[in-house]
Amino acid sequence: CPPAVGDQINPLIIRLFIGDGRKEKKRMRYYETLYIINPNLAEEDYRTVVAKFTDAVEKNKGVVTKVDEWGKKTLAYDIKKFDKGFYVLLQYCGEAGLTAELKRELGLDDRVLKYQTIKLSDNADLEKLKPKPDPSVVESVEAVEEAADSEETGAEGEGEKDGL
Repeated sequence: CPPAVGDQINPLIIRLFIGDGRKEKKRMRYYETLYIINPNLAEEDYRTVVAKFTDAVEKNKGVVTKVDEWGKKTLAYDIKKFDKGFYVLLQYCGEAGLTAELKRELGLDDRVLKYQTIKLSDNADLEKLKPKPDPSVVESVEAVEEAADSEETGAEGEGEKDGL
């Protein structure tokens, strides 16, 4: 007599379909894209290009971990008749389809001279990659918030005294 269906279920199959109750960390692929922007752009246009590609990552369900602007550098060889360019390094996490969409947008934008994307990790932990705030910045923000709170309570107290 064959065993009943429920008698011999592989525990791995149960974990795959039902889960094992553990909270899983969000893991994604980790990428880095270096792109070079036309050096003749105005500062405002340059900022627009950088914002366009960071927004493109976020729009495609990715998470930008770092945007590092290297500034205007001399190129090793001329690209599209330019000998200089603005270098921007974009590090982000996302699914595989994200890079295809980002490459498409980089290729269509005439302001981008050249770009290169590499995969840094297949299974990156998003929590470890998120930039940690600088402690001095956090302290100054807290001090400003405390000062604003004390001003609000002080103004309310004065208003109550005037009303009596």
